[in-house]
Amino acid sequence: MKKDILEHELVPIHVILSESDKEKVFKDLDFEQGQLPKIKSDDPVVKAIDAKKGDVLEIIRRSPTAGTFVTYRLVEI
Repeated sequence: MKKDILEHELVPIHVILSESDKEKVFKDLDFEQGQLPKIKSDDPVVKAIDAKKGDVLEIIRRSPTAGTFVTYRLVEI
C-alpha cells in the first residue's frame, strides 16, 4: 500500500501561491522571484501537489520551539 507523502508528520505544508499572492509576498519582502531558494521539479512533494516549473511554493513548518516558520521556494527543473 502506497502512503501519501503529504500526510507524513515530518513533511511541512506546501502551498502553490497564486499570482496575486506572489505579488503581495514580493512587494512585502522587497525581493524578486529569481532570488528565492530553489526546489527541484522532481522533489516528491512538488510532484504530489502538481507544482510546475516557475511556481512559487509557500512552505509552512511547525515547531514546538520556534512556533510557525514560513519560507518560499521557486520550482525549477
